[in-house]
Amino acid sequence: MRIAMLSPIAWRTPPVHYGPWEKVTSLLTEGLVDRGHDVTLFATKDSLTHAVLHAVCARGYEEDHTIIPKVSECLHISELFDHAEEFDIIHNHFDFLPLTYTGLTHTPVVTTIHGFSSPKILPVFTKYNKKTFYVSISNADRNPDLDYIRTIHHGIDLAEFDFQPCPENYLLFLGRFHPDKGAKEAIAIARASGRKLVMAGIIQDEAYFNEHISPAIDGHQVTYLGSIGPETRNDVLGKAFALLHPINFDEPFGLTVIESMACGTPVIAVNRGSMPELIQDGKNGFLVSGIQEAISALDRISSIDRAFCRKTVSDHFTIDRMVENYIQVYEEILEMTKREDHRPWGFYQILSDENDFKNKKITVYPGKRLSLQRHQHRDEHWFVISGQGISTLDGAEKRLVTGQSVDIPRTSLHRIQNDGIKNLVFTEVQTGDYFGEDDIERLEDDFGRN
Repeated sequence: MRIAMLSPIAWRTPPVHYGPWEKVTSLLTEGLVDRGHDVTLFATKDSLTHAVLHAVCARGYEEDHTIIPKVSECLHISELFDHAEEFDIIHNHFDFLPLTYTGLTHTPVVTTIHGFSSPKILPVFTKYNKKTFYVSISNADRNPDLDYIRTIHHGIDLAEFDFQPCPENYLLFLGRFHPDKGAKEAIAIARASGRKLVMAGIIQDEAYFNEHISPAIDGHQVTYLGSIGPETRNDVLGKAFALLHPINFDEPFGLTVIESMACGTPVIAVNRGSMPELIQDGKNGFLVSGIQEAISALDRISSIDRAFCRKTVSDHFTIDRMVENYIQVYEEILEMTKREDHRPWGFYQILSDENDFKNKKITVYPGKRLSLQRHQHRDEHWFVISGQGISTLDGAEKRLVTGQSVDIPRTSLHRIQNDGIKNLVFTEVQTGDYFGEDDIERLEDDFGRN
């Protein structure tokens, strides 16, 4: 299966610090590669991956404010769709804008909707409903006007998070500093409980931070660590007495919640959005209505089995589970959208189809070859547009490069192989009295079609 993975380009994939969409895209990409799938990751040039990296943008626009975001986004998305026919399926993690390109390709597109930033973007999703495929990241985040092929919860790499059975006595707020995430409320909860509060994350709303957060940071009861990377996050999460997650919006998922539980740290979260799908009240944390219930819940945190928190993640929120679910979705989509023009070796496009001739544009992937075959009713002429390959004609091999051609008389045994590192693209002009697929007699085939 050849998969094009379209990552956002606000940040590197995977992100150095913040970047949940890029993080999930990276985890899925690497999991698919580990299972032997042919994945091309469309992301920034500084991204790290074991997949094939295809990039036109040097770095994320949130990391370099000299970059004009819309320019980078247009270059990035159009680059993928310029190559769309090379893939069996396209997986979009880039929100709604790539949907507007989907009418330009026959390759099926599945979009993971990581949340709706505003109801005003819904018309784009509605326009392409039933024309493309949507995956929701929680049941809570499903919009009733859209059709979804599946809900797939995010998974994380448990190896990145150490289980900590014996915490310290501080509370933790980890997330972007924005009114939605409840940093101000976390400070109120910590103060009322008399416990220290450690805070970490990017400052997304500076006015909010300066007014409500900065005055409370004293380096003693309230400490701010800034934006932290994976190693620090693992340590800070694991040693926390509890993670405070007093959100003020219907959160689509909440990676920090499952990362916290992976370390054994229970979560106190406001009962909105996807939180009931992640937290079992009284077992791996508490679902509360607001500040007062959160304060009361802190008195009961010691009753939570930290090992059960870890087990919640290992049972339900791992990379393996997420990857397997997405593979099932890909297979289901490919079964529903079977394409005659795609083959294990590549794909073709019919340029013209007349009674006495047929013209195809054929693309052969690197390392692949067509079957050794012959025809009884047609002659062929191959002309190489780009790439290189080796043609075989009645046992004789010939090197073909861009601009060269070869004639294939009817009844002759022939095949072509791409021995290069780029796609081999050539035109095939067929002349004769019959061009049906049943005129292909395969003597050898790498894909069992003899």
